[in-house]
Amino acid sequence: MSTVIEQAVQARLISSAPQLENVPATLGYDRTDPFAVRMVFPPPATLEGIEVVWTFSRELLARGLEEPSGVGDVQLRPYGYGRTVLEFHATEGVAMVHIRTAELRRFLKETQELVPPGEEHQYLDMDQDLAQLLNS
Repeated sequence: MSTVIEQAVQARLISSAPQLENVPATLGYDRTDPFAVRMVFPPPATLEGIEVVWTFSRELLARGLEEPSGVGDVQLRPYGYGRTVLEFHATEGVAMVHIRTAELRRFLKETQELVPPGEEHQYLDMDQDLAQLLNS
């Protein structure tokens, strides 16, 4: 069984323009980093023209599907019927995207099947993590 899950999603970028712009994105989860999920935006979808990766907690994703969540760089909240808003705060500004809630739920379910909630600690390799920290 693979220890990595990747799922392409269609994100709709919210801007001051009257229409929404579709941007590709990929959600990622790796069992070796069991508390985190990643959202990757490819170079054409970013202002800098480079791949941008946002990392945030799986728990934040789960809560954000049900209620406004997050107080830092990543915030999530339900939006209308069947959508979730993700806000990414950086020094350059704020990016807001809509994603279908069903896509996020499907991704979250797959991560929870790979690593059940509350069992994340069993997938951490503390010895390896400590060795990497001491070597850097």
